[in-house]
Amino acid sequence: MGWIEQWGSGIDKMRKACVEAGIPEPLFDEYQGFRVTFRKDIFTEGYLLNLGLNERQIKAVRYVKEKGKITNKEYYTINNIFSRQMATIDLANLVEKGIFMRTGKAGKGIAYQLPKLTNK
Repeated sequence: MGWIEQWGSGIDKMRKACVEAGIPEPLFDEYQGFRVTFRKDIFTEGYLLNLGLNERQIKAVRYVKEKGKITNKEYYTINNIFSRQMATIDLANLVEKGIFMRTGKAGKGIAYQLPKLTNK
């Protein structure tokens, strides 16, 4: 019928378009045929809970999704904690898990933001 340009080439095009747009690659599965799931954001609450994040960390991820970045001071302010060390440990854990990336120089110049999203 001439409907198929090249078998399977659309999957690579979808993946590439998602990466270029800065969103996660789509999920492909067989469900009553073939299903493609596009996700705007991989960092859903369920996903973050499955990674073992605490409520403070999940709140920080939501904050960064809205504001673009977070500092150590903002972290302990939004979470109503008084320990700069606790904030540093929680943020370092988020970096270690690949949720945040650290930017800036030492001290007050350090901020944390979400990395460009792709499936790994």
